[in-house]
Order: sequence, then structure tokens, then C-alpha cells
Amino acid sequence: MDGTNGAKMASGANWRERGEAVFMGTYSRYPQVIVSGKGCRLVDADGREYLDFLAGIAVTALGHCHPAVTEAIRLQAASYLHVSNLFHMVPQIELAELLTAHTFADRVFLCNSGAEANEAAIKLARIHAGPGRFQVISLSGSFHGRTLATLAATGQTKFQQGFEPMPEGFLHAPFGDIDALAAMIGPATCAILCEPLQGEGGVRPLDREYLQALRALCDRHRLLLIFDEIQTGIGRTGTFFAYQQLGVEPDILTSSKALGNGLPIGAILAKEAIATAFTPGSHGTTFGGNPVAAAAAVATLRVILADGFLAEVRARGEYFRTGLEKLRQRFPQTIAGVRGMGLILGAVLTPEAVPQGTEIVQRMLARGCIINFAGNTALRFVPPLVVSEEEIDQVLTTLGEVLAEITVR
Repeated sequence: MDGTNGAKMASGANWRERGEAVFMGTYSRYPQVIVSGKGCRLVDADGREYLDFLAGIAVTALGHCHPAVTEAIRLQAASYLHVSNLFHMVPQIELAELLTAHTFADRVFLCNSGAEANEAAIKLARIHAGPGRFQVISLSGSFHGRTLATLAATGQTKFQQGFEPMPEGFLHAPFGDIDALAAMIGPATCAILCEPLQGEGGVRPLDREYLQALRALCDRHRLLLIFDEIQTGIGRTGTFFAYQQLGVEPDILTSSKALGNGLPIGAILAKEAIATAFTPGSHGTTFGGNPVAAAAAVATLRVILADGFLAEVRARGEYFRTGLEKLRQRFPQTIAGVRGMGLILGAVLTPEAVPQGTEIVQRMLARGCIINFAGNTALRFVPPLVVSEEEIDQVLTTLGEVLAEITVR
């Protein structure tokens, strides 16, 4: 028994037992074994359907098995899978052209993941700054990846425990405190790295004034401003990238997650004067910009950048936010507030309700709705950008039923 057909023939319990026997224990997985998906819905090995408002953690922006992406993958896979970055590849070029045409950037580097994109951005900032300037300041509550450098940049000590000592050159400023960050800048500082909205940190947006102050600090001290838009990019906030509605332009931007609608791909975008610090041999990747993943990304971006798509994302985001606000009014003892941008939204739990956060997620799952609990703070909703009002209503109704059952102590 192999693949989807085998999964359909065996029970979820059977597949789960086999998986637990062979994998390292790095994930606390849900018990469901997923075998197929379409649009905003997933189906498990026991035939149960789920409304997916996690989207592979903000990855499947166009939903599962979008026909344009599936066809692009099929056509490219029939041509060639890999030839290495020693050659030019049409899907890569088309992708880089789309990214530069619709952003501040002049140059692109393609890699395999968000962590790799942030690693490349850190390396680019350091080599651009020159000897002696290597420190990167990021923010508390941030999440930038699981490699050692991106782990050191991450402003959450729980992810670093057991892997010390962390690589040197990373400082963490208090979230939203511009004066504290300014006081940390020294002669060794080369860049400031931040997410315009912290996803893993609990759906926490930075306000426009703070980001503008960051830009001014970078200009004053000749630092690079790096925006980690791995979770907020590719239409998630209602614009192609979040920075485009915040009035602040970075020097370097990192992207991944939704870029390939599920196939692993990442990118860093930079202005010409900065990108030239990378020369042949200074950085590279064997699989980065894999032509199949690049073809999937091109198809994804063409859909997202089509007329009217992002306006629809903004409209759906407002519709969803309004529904969450109504739930906040019904359950003030559980929901303290609603925050986010576009279709990355968080229902912030009250301090008294935080201990029930995981239980709420589990009860939603038992009723066929997939969400998660981010930053030990907020219920996070990142549905596919093609979600309908009817699907949003289904999640809101289910959440209301669950909240009515929860006892907040």
C-alpha cells in the first residue's frame, strides 16, 4: 500500500501507528492522517472532512490542489525536475521577474524555505556591511526559523533551549519599544530584522509609526532594514506584501510559505546596491529555486496578482474580523480582542482563558475545523485566500458553539 490509495485502504490508526514507529519525536501531531484536499477542505484516512483554516500554517494560499498550480507542476515535472543553478531556468526567471515587478526589489535569490531565506538575508546584511559590523537586532516574540542562526535571531527563548550556545551577533529588543531598540544600536550593528506582523508570536502587528521609526533609525545609522514576510507575504494581509500597506519600504525582504502554494521554495528580495554584495561563490544552494517549485510559484503569483484578487482578500478579511468581533462581544470572558491584517487574524484570549487555548483548538478539530493557538496568546486563523463567506460563517458558528462550552476559571 503506497500513497493516497494505500491511505484510503488502511485506517488512520494503522497509518498513525506506522508513522510513530519510524519518525523522530519533533512534532506533537494531531491524530488525523490526511489523504486528500480540495480548496479549503481536507479529508482524512477515515473519510472525515475538515475545513482548513490553518492552510498548512499560512502556506496553501490558493487552497489545496488549485488547478492552475497543479497544471504548472504537471507540465514542469514532464520537462525536467532538476539541473542545478549552474544553468538558467525559465521558471526561475519568470518568478524573479514577477517578484521584482511587483515589489521594491531589483534582485532575487531563490532557496528552499523561510529559514533559508532568513539565513541568506543575514549573510547578505553582514557581507554588505563589511568587517566588524555583524550584529542583527530582532524583536522579542519573533520567530525567524529553526537553523542555528535564525534560532538565535528568534526572540523566544523556548525555541533555543537545549541548543545553546547560540551563535553570537543577535540582540532582541522589546516588542514595540523604539527607544529600547535605538539604545541597542552600536558600531557592530548591521541590520534590524522584524516581521511587520508576528504570526507565531500571537498575530501581533507592529503599528505604522513604529515601522516608520525603524526605517528612520536604519537610515540614520546606515543599517539595513530586513522584513521577514514569510508568513505575511503573498497576499495574506490583503496586499502582495504587508509592507505595501504600511508606508515603509525595507532594504531586504524574505518570503516563503505561500510562495509555492505548498511546494517548498523561499526567496530573498533586495535592492541592487545591496544585492551586489553577493558574488559568485559567496552564497548558494543545490535545490533552491527548483524548477517545479518555481513553476508552482509562478502559477500562484499570477492568480494572486490578477485584477480583483487582493481586493477580495481584503473584503473577506473584514467580513471575518467582523464575525470575530461579534464573538468577542458574546464571550468577553474568553476573547479579549481581535487583531491582524487581511486573512491572518487572531482572537486574543483573556488571561483567564489562555489555559483553555489548546482545548478550544482540539474541540474545533473534533467538529471538523482546523485552527491553532499561537504564541500562547491567540487563536490564529489563516485560511486559504480563496475562502468563501459561507466557509467563514461555518468556522464562526463552530467557534461560538465551542466557546459556549468552555468554562473560564
